[in-house]
Amino acid sequence: GGVGIAGRNALAQHMLNAIASLLSSPPPPPPQPVSKLPPFEQLYIFAALIAGLLLLLAAQRPPPKGTVARWLPAPGEKRVYETWVLWYSIVWMGAFGVIIALELYEEFTAATYFLVCGGLAAPLVLRELARGGADGRPLGERHGARAQLWIAIFGFIGNYWYTHYFYCVLRARYTVPAWRLNDVPICMYLATHFYFSSYHVFANLALRRVATGFAPGNLRTALFAYVVCALSYATAFMETLTISHFPYYDFEDRHMAYTLGSAFYGIYFLVSFPVYYALDEPGNTPLEGTGLRGVALSSLGAGMLVLLLLDLTRLAAAGAPLTIGGKLWEVTPKGLAGSA
Repeated sequence: GGVGIAGRNALAQHMLNAIASLLSSPPPPPPQPVSKLPPFEQLYIFAALIAGLLLLLAAQRPPPKGTVARWLPAPGEKRVYETWVLWYSIVWMGAFGVIIALELYEEFTAATYFLVCGGLAAPLVLRELARGGADGRPLGERHGARAQLWIAIFGFIGNYWYTHYFYCVLRARYTVPAWRLNDVPICMYLATHFYFSSYHVFANLALRRVATGFAPGNLRTALFAYVVCALSYATAFMETLTISHFPYYDFEDRHMAYTLGSAFYGIYFLVSFPVYYALDEPGNTPLEGTGLRGVALSSLGAGMLVLLLLDLTRLAAAGAPLTIGGKLWEVTPKGLAGSA
């Protein structure tokens, strides 16, 4: 009898457990991995950009007879420089592609990042210093040296100041092992130099084609301004996309980073693309004066205008407080952001 009672109790308990498991809610599914691909809305944004470009192109009139439509500058020093930057872009892009594809960055230290980015930036600067010493001409008379100074100043301002807008508005963060200046990895100051050298030469090709390929007037001016805006957004978006598989630069909201973030980053280039294009460009009113001092003032002025536009956009679109908590010098290990 005792064994039978125990058996019936065990059977009843088993049935109660089975009923309870049926009535209880199922366990939550495992979280889906966060996609690093751009949102579907980007297709609509780029479709609208392309449609606007086609409409403006259709409205253009041919240039005066004898005008040569150009992508590259006319033969001369500026053409030599831009051609060199285009070829060198293949080098640094290939190097970064290998580092990302093979995940070599997983073994990088702060010193490695510094050496890799500094090593890729150095040829652009050293070439102009070597060429300046070869023929005795002052650096201020050489387009390559003037262009490199312009990019160096603008890129430094961008890292030192503008990066904090990404920290505060888009909740971006760098978690690479790094030596930091004002909470920005120093390797990024160096990487920006070759990134921006290429971006601005690429933009020059398109802007020059517009300026030389159509009849002057309001329609061409509208097309030129539109191409500046479209290139600015596309450049910012493509950088966000290409760096998306690098795990040590991330955003709290990747959807916002692709959409609003690309427009936010594009503000840099709304100012810099047309100002840089005018540098030593025939047929344009010089904005930079003469010598290196004029170039420095031009780049500093462009940097200040971008800063104002970024802050106005922060206040109008996001309302996020701007907090800059960086230090003059800081060393951070892998996986940790800085002090901001």
